Amino acid sequence: MHISITDDLKKQFHAACALRGLKMSQVVVELIEQWLKTNGVLSSAELKSESHH
Repeated sequence: MHISITDDLKKQFHAACALRGLKMSQVVVELIEQWLKTNGVLSSAELKSESHH
């Protein structure tokens, strides 16, 4: 997946993830899953059955 964000936003996100010892991709996957759940696209059960990369 390729997304376009400003350099400033990327730097802030990278720093925030690093402070928490997380990879940016891990956080992005969690955000996407939460968005899908919030918007009724996937249920909690479906999210739990998905494999994380």
